[in-house]
Amino acid sequence: MAEVKSIKSEILSLLSGLILVLAGMVAGIINTLAGNGSAVTLTVLVSMGLPANVANGTNRIGVLSQSFTGWYTFYKNGLWDAKAAKWIIPVTIVGALTGTLLAVEISEAWLHPILGTLMVLLLIQTLLNPKQWLQGQQDKINQGPTWLKLIMFFCVGFYGGFIQAGVGVLLLSALVMGIGYDLKMANGLKIGIVALYTIPVLALFVYHGQVNWLLGILLAIGQSIGAWIAARFALKQKNAVIWIRRLLIAVLIFGIVKFFHLSTLISSLL
Repeated sequence: MAEVKSIKSEILSLLSGLILVLAGMVAGIINTLAGNGSAVTLTVLVSMGLPANVANGTNRIGVLSQSFTGWYTFYKNGLWDAKAAKWIIPVTIVGALTGTLLAVEISEAWLHPILGTLMVLLLIQTLLNPKQWLQGQQDKINQGPTWLKLIMFFCVGFYGGFIQAGVGVLLLSALVMGIGYDLKMANGLKIGIVALYTIPVLALFVYHGQVNWLLGILLAIGQSIGAWIAARFALKQKNAVIWIRRLLIAVLIFGIVKFFHLSTLISSLL
């Protein structure tokens, strides 16, 4: 009887590991092309019994690995603006560290309606002005930093450090609407920015003992594979920006449903 229980336990452990790797792959693809893939990984980690704060910290291992994998692929193909990165990255890191210091102490629930509202506004903007997302605005790219842009990227970094889920959408929006990049160039910068601010953020979670390394490494394997697949698609597919925009719209709708708890509301009405 004990042997049967042991075999069942091993099968469940193997199945859990496989689920984590697959969830990581899905998240890696979504995060690389759009954002909000952490909604998938955080859900899986919490469903496996991790406390929300430990799931939040553990998730950063996969985010770090996928971001460097995706960024390197974009970087090799010239989709990295070092001039803009020099001022965006430090501001975002400061914001991310500030958000992380808050994340290790309190719940993220109060941010949900704020993020849901923001995603509604971004969805409207994405649907009404497709040309801006697909072609960019070259005249805005060389304007350099302003106080408004510095505050914008600090706030995005703060949210990324606090919870991560959805930060890719916010970064893409800031890089497209605030700086003027098209979606393909914005993706390269987005992934590099996330990779660099995740290093000190993960260190803070480790310091506070809020990381499960085994589960995090399994996620990282899947997310690295997913990021490589997505980056190759973005570079090789002729109409990649169109597909990225479509995925972004789908992710925004998913985020709106999630952060406003609309699925629960719909279920109660049926």
